[in-house]
Amino acid sequence: MIILPKVQTLKPKSEPRNFFIWGSPMTGKSYFASYFPNPLILNTDGNSKQGSAPSIQLRNIRNEKGRLSQSVIKQLDEIITALQVENPKRPADQQFKTIVVDVIDDICVMIEQAICLDAGVQALSDIPYGKGYAMFNTALQQFVMDLKALPMNVIYISRELSITDENNGVTAYEPSLKTKYYNVVNGNCDVVIRTKKIGDGQNASYFREVKALRTMYDPANITDHRILQLLESCSGMFKKEDLEKLQQKKESK
Repeated sequence: MIILPKVQTLKPKSEPRNFFIWGSPMTGKSYFASYFPNPLILNTDGNSKQGSAPSIQLRNIRNEKGRLSQSVIKQLDEIITALQVENPKRPADQQFKTIVVDVIDDICVMIEQAICLDAGVQALSDIPYGKGYAMFNTALQQFVMDLKALPMNVIYISRELSITDENNGVTAYEPSLKTKYYNVVNGNCDVVIRTKKIGDGQNASYFREVKALRTMYDPANITDHRILQLLESCSGMFKKEDLEKLQQKKESK
């Protein structure tokens, strides 16, 4: 029989674990994510060999008849299972502590493609009674929830979309991930970060700014020193006074 908790007021120490990072190409999204503790990259754009972190290439594979022989949905399920079962059994220095989904936009396309190939149709709308859309939503939501349930940091990376208003010429920037998918992913994230670059070539400068927070985080509650350093580099992550208090505490020790 389940034992109900006591009625009491708790004082939680909030610490972010799930991140959404977006920005235009070559603004340091993957580079920033690769510095999180012991990362495993779930790669979709074929540049995994250019990175310094271990990676798994995600893709749908067809056989000689054009049918699906490897589904990205099954591949993701196998990865989640391995992270749940195998990863905790490894020595501490060999355990992955961060999962980087690079990029989530492509995974959504691959999931849709896998469902269509398996059903032998061109689009989800070709599957009767809305079953195709239901299968897609289930696969995406299950993937996001399974990642969130892992005792790890999770980072979703998305590209940037620029939209210019023809009436006033003002350009707005937002993640390229479709809004309905973004709501599913971002609804399970703690921090949203945008990366950007000013200048070109060797003279370029890279910046990171926090666009949304689940709550106001205190740097004193960040238990991993490396993650604290990374988040300190993001404009708008912490209150200035909280950072000053943390620095004074360090100096007093």
